[in-house]
Amino acid sequence: MEKIIAACGNDCMACPRYVAHPWEKTDEQLRHTAELWMKIGYRDHIVTNEEISCTGCKPENWCRYQVVKCCQDRGIKTCADCQEYPCDNMKECFQVTKSFEPKCREVCSEEEYLQLKRAFFEKEENLGEFTIAKKGIFNKKTTHFSKFQEWHYQVFELYGVWIYVGDVLGVLVFTIIGKI
Repeated sequence: MEKIIAACGNDCMACPRYVAHPWEKTDEQLRHTAELWMKIGYRDHIVTNEEISCTGCKPENWCRYQVVKCCQDRGIKTCADCQEYPCDNMKECFQVTKSFEPKCREVCSEEEYLQLKRAFFEKEENLGEFTIAKKGIFNKKTTHFSKFQEWHYQVFELYGVWIYVGDVLGVLVFTIIGKI
């Protein structure tokens, strides 16, 4: 399964709020997400579809941990690229995120829980995957850049598995593409 990893490690592709093309959501899906956010405790009331929908992190978006702004200030895409990772701010972010997991298990269907697990509760693992890449464990196989496509990617081999790490229009994408 492909991933679009946010600066904090969230997987945008799995997030029920993410509405960027081609992952648009219906009004009904967004309303359900807003209701779910209230049941979990992410919000204290049901918010509008406009408020619950998300097209990805931006420095001007509200974030308790100011992760995107911090990454932008440091000239990096994710916390995994930071020399101070994991900093105290991210350790707290991981801890607070995990504190919602028991409530999610309680109030969500199995499908909803698994979606939220992929989207939010695996952020530390997602960033850990990039930390491995950053530390040079991978053997770089291919690099391609096309100004027409605005697409840059690298394919790596790690323990007999091909890994794709790419930047598609400014969004970092990571996926396992197959075994050797």
